[in-house]
Amino acid sequence: MDPKDLKRLLDALKDAEVKEFSLETAEYKVSVKRGAEVVYAAAPPVIVTAPQPPQPLAQPAAVATAATAATAATDVVVASSANDAPVAPPTGHTQKAPIVGTFYASSSPDAAAFVQVGSKVEAGKVICIIEAMKLMNEIEAEISGTIKEILVKNAQPVEYGQPLFVIE
Repeated sequence: MDPKDLKRLLDALKDAEVKEFSLETAEYKVSVKRGAEVVYAAAPPVIVTAPQPPQPLAQPAAVATAATAATAATDVVVASSANDAPVAPPTGHTQKAPIVGTFYASSSPDAAAFVQVGSKVEAGKVICIIEAMKLMNEIEAEISGTIKEILVKNAQPVEYGQPLFVIE
């Protein structure tokens, strides 16, 4: 079929307002459909889920090996940077971060810290705040005792399960 013939055929179908036309010969096959049917469908429902906390980043092999070796050796003696005298690893209950976020030692920058080394705490007393997704989460002491060591600095990011305090 010549392109001019095809054009004349399409014009004739348009003028006659034909919606569907098929023509088949030994040489070619022409099928024309016009004015496709409009189908309205409801939009699928939008499902909103709560954001998931970020997963801890994988450690490089060398760092992971060193960290594994340090945790595997429980009788490792740590040298203090102040006087290079050997210091035993901390003893007592280690309070860990229950969520991922930013550690804050006080309720505001100009307020006093909730606890300091040597502070006596009761189980259930607020000892720090961890900010997660703009929410301030008060972290309470798990046991009663004395704060022996604070293992993180103010405004430092913390991971889930990271040690925060040693309470004795």
